[in-house]
Amino acid sequence: MSEDHATGGTMRLRLRVPAPLARVRHALTDGAALRAWLAEYAEVDLPSRYEFWGRSTPEGDEPRQHPLRVDERTVRFAWTLDGTETVVEIDLAEEDADATILTLSQTDLPSWTEVLSGTDTGSRGLMHTYWSLALANLVDHLAGRALTGPVDLTSPELRAEVTIAAPPEDVYRSLTDPDEFSRWFGARMELEPHVGGRWAMGGFDNDPQPARIVALEHGRRISLAWSDQVSTFELADSGGATRLTLVESGFDEKRPPYDGWLGWLSGLAELRRYHELPAWRPIWLAVEMPGLPDGILTLG
Repeated sequence: MSEDHATGGTMRLRLRVPAPLARVRHALTDGAALRAWLAEYAEVDLPSRYEFWGRSTPEGDEPRQHPLRVDERTVRFAWTLDGTETVVEIDLAEEDADATILTLSQTDLPSWTEVLSGTDTGSRGLMHTYWSLALANLVDHLAGRALTGPVDLTSPELRAEVTIAAPPEDVYRSLTDPDEFSRWFGARMELEPHVGGRWAMGGFDNDPQPARIVALEHGRRISLAWSDQVSTFELADSGGATRLTLVESGFDEKRPPYDGWLGWLSGLAELRRYHELPAWRPIWLAVEMPGLPDGILTLG
């Protein structure tokens, strides 16, 4: 893996992709495939060109990547964000004939503390949740499933609707039961299950400014309010399945909270798999981010 640069730390994500290594590599290095799961536009002509851009790509008004190394098991490219050249490396390892372990790292990123501080961490502050959603979509793309997203990073409208093949009562329990939430989301959650109660990602000990529950209708709705935004989950029956609508509101439209939004959508991708796959197991194996407190994640 690439060394940490002086201007920031390195994030690493590790996941299991239920597809043969050759198929995963093709999805990472074929322009048409990249346009299906990663970006609005993508062009690949190795070894000289590896580019993707568009509305769902941070700073996607033009391509900002160039390849550094691409072989049978590695895709490494430079990506300039906020005027800083970061390095993204994707390594593939065969777990068995039908599964691949993918490890993605990116250098020169802000720490967990900086991202949560409320200060402007620029496009690099989106990378953890940007890649979480992108890789979740890669898994679904290879499985022939509908994707979650993409997110239009040029729009202040943060609204998504997904259909989950499970009754609303089951999906609601997955959103509000801390033990079940930690299974599919991969992080601890604590809440006081009443209007006015606290809701904390990572638990109350790790979240000094938890959200407040401002709406709670059993089996139908939960709304979480922070100081400057509200996340609302609405559930409706759809022929025995659940139509889940997620809306982010109350924020400054000049600074949409894309980092949290991307994180919620990557979670919804796993929530769909959790309820729809008979032999479900989480795709995520490890997450490393500078400054991430111990005890937040429940992976493994």
